[in-house]
Amino acid sequence: MTDVLPSPAASIKERRYRFATEVVTVDNPDDPHHAASVPIYQSATFKQTGAGGGGDYDYSRSGNPTRTHLENHLAKIMGAKRAFAVTSGMSALDVIARLVSSGDEIVAGNDLYGGTNRLLTFLAKTQNIKTHHVDTTKAESVLPFLSEKTKLVLLETPTNPLIKIADIPTISQYVHEKCPDALVVVDNTMMSPYLQRPLELGADISYHSATKYLAGHHDLMAGVIGTRDEAVAERLYYVINATGCGLGPFDSWLLLRGVKTLAVRMDKQQSNAIQINDFLERYGFRVHYPGSPNHPQYELHKRMATGPGAVLSFETGDIGLSERIVEAAKLWSISVSFGCVNSLISMPCRMSHASIPAHVRAEREFPEDLIRLCVGIEDVEDLLDDLKQALEAAGALPSTP
Repeated sequence: MTDVLPSPAASIKERRYRFATEVVTVDNPDDPHHAASVPIYQSATFKQTGAGGGGDYDYSRSGNPTRTHLENHLAKIMGAKRAFAVTSGMSALDVIARLVSSGDEIVAGNDLYGGTNRLLTFLAKTQNIKTHHVDTTKAESVLPFLSEKTKLVLLETPTNPLIKIADIPTISQYVHEKCPDALVVVDNTMMSPYLQRPLELGADISYHSATKYLAGHHDLMAGVIGTRDEAVAERLYYVINATGCGLGPFDSWLLLRGVKTLAVRMDKQQSNAIQINDFLERYGFRVHYPGSPNHPQYELHKRMATGPGAVLSFETGDIGLSERIVEAAKLWSISVSFGCVNSLISMPCRMSHASIPAHVRAEREFPEDLIRLCVGIEDVEDLLDDLKQALEAAGALPSTP
């Protein structure tokens, strides 16, 4: 990726650097000791200079210097006016959903992360907030459901787990023209800001499960929200402060450390994923991966993102066969989630998407035999060898390429 981004550092603010440089450059001009790493302000409260308070910080629920440094850095790499760090990806979506009131409506895709589907179902049952699920691979599919009640249009692209692509610029244009008060929200977890920046494509809010690519090591839980509008930012901050879901100082420091290696990690993971996709396609499996010219929205994804990422899924045609493949893998760990340096394998309908009722999965055409691969930074030959032996042990190889 060669896009250049503005740097906020006072000493170099006129200079523009490419992403891989910006992501490791964290400005810290207010540190009196000039620490190379942003300090961890492991404090719940801050002393004030007078009876009326007035310090920059008073209570870490409302703000903490370590979190501020993290949020400023995230805003820079996301292309956001402001960014916020909270306790998980689902906490990030919960904060966004609190911008919607009873009787309002949401338009969302029909291929969503299981936790997202769970939260939308909860909102419908408890707060009378209806969600219309549509095929977001067709931008015009949102049009019949846009009305004065619409407050959010929620997109995943690529989707999890079927790796479908939504046309962010076109859908954003439709929404802003027909529903000026509605917000286009994009879950950008699978791409990260390194490969795709939805705010630059017309979205109003972009959010991430920072547990995944941004942190990169599966050693913390965090969520990130970015917006290009100051008024929206104030509404989001109010919810975060009121509910107390801001990220703690130690986790903020961990995330700030992890995000610095985002570019180098993603380059390796993506390179591995491209080779694994080619391997599976040679054996005749139906693979879902936006880096494959066989993907139906390959060209659309290329227009919005600078790479295909490192998550792919494939179908075997048989649930039992898929189970045997997953269980035969040795180097690939059976686990939910994605984005860490280690490679993971799972069956979404048995794990990450199991909370979606079976009849709903059937209506949305989720293949029960689907296997999801979340590719890490290991030597690709080892990953290919292990995947091949798992396929052979399960009796899955249809032919020798």
